[in-house]
Amino acid sequence: MATISLCMIVRNEEDTLERCLSSLANLADEIIIVDTGSTDETKSVAQRFTDRIYDFAWIEDFAAARNYAFSLARMDYILWLDADDIFRERDRQKLSAFKRTLDPTIDSVTMEYHLAFDEYGNVTARNRRNRLVKRANEFRWIGKVHEYLEVWGNIVNSDIAVTHASVQHDSDRNIRIYEAALARGESLSPRDLYYFANELKDHGRYLKAIDYYEKFLATGQGWLEDVLSSCGKMADCYHALGDTERELECTLRSFRYAAPRAEFCCRLGYYFLQRNEVDSSIFWYNVAANLDQPKENLGFTNVACSTWLPHLQLCVCYDRKGQHELAYAHNEMALRYRPHDERMLHNQQYLQNVLAEAKPVSMESVASVETK
Repeated sequence: MATISLCMIVRNEEDTLERCLSSLANLADEIIIVDTGSTDETKSVAQRFTDRIYDFAWIEDFAAARNYAFSLARMDYILWLDADDIFRERDRQKLSAFKRTLDPTIDSVTMEYHLAFDEYGNVTARNRRNRLVKRANEFRWIGKVHEYLEVWGNIVNSDIAVTHASVQHDSDRNIRIYEAALARGESLSPRDLYYFANELKDHGRYLKAIDYYEKFLATGQGWLEDVLSSCGKMADCYHALGDTERELECTLRSFRYAAPRAEFCCRLGYYFLQRNEVDSSIFWYNVAANLDQPKENLGFTNVACSTWLPHLQLCVCYDRKGQHELAYAHNEMALRYRPHDERMLHNQQYLQNVLAEAKPVSMESVASVETK
């Protein structure tokens, strides 16, 4: 059976570290904690699980800290987590079974990363990350901020998921690192341009964010998933600024780079629905609803846009046209994904009454959702 080193970098994680490490109990053969300057009880929490606790002077470089942690590993494979990540029980069991049968020819194992959830516990945002890697390959982390693990060889996509369960974080940390680098006259890589733009957007600095997304796209060197994401995020910026026409341009711009994705089709559906151009809205929501599910990749996936959301919006569209049987059918399809959604249950009752009475009703009666 393969052995696993859990390698983590931490700083002021007393609120989350115990939960994280408890979720890995009896699965990691060694636990390596690299502390980058905690001033709380993080180390005391770590000592309940391991004596392999090390200090690393923080130099505003996440890759350097992670590479140091990896250098301390002694087992066959290295698993990495952040302190606000956990394995839920079903995923603990999957990891335990996977570990017992892990093929030593595998160089890296990707796992889903569940980033956000709706009120019913359904995953609404996810991506994939190389999470378990062969130590002998000496894979390296790259990037001071939003670092990534460069891997190659025999890579397996597992059905194991890591769940992000954040309690708190320093929301200004990353943008400070980027701005300090720029103040020193350092150049940002294409990847850093993208992530700096994300930080600017998250801080509500929309015009500057757009400027850096454009700089990123102008390099022509971005990963496709980041390129598409930039189009969507610029559309979000213009939406926040109230510029719907440039929002539309950014949505359509995504088609330069790849076949239509469900997210962008839903954006177009919403654009036309807001203008009461219902037939055009129906076209784009139908495209979103009938696209194949995205293939496995490491990019971010907005699950709603390829599952329940287009069906809910099609319910709205067909109701406005007085085609209540189609509206009802699409609401039922949306309910398959969210069977307790109050909006959809309202629509169901309303449309059942309409179909039973077979008389005209207001086209604004069904519940909708904003898509941007």
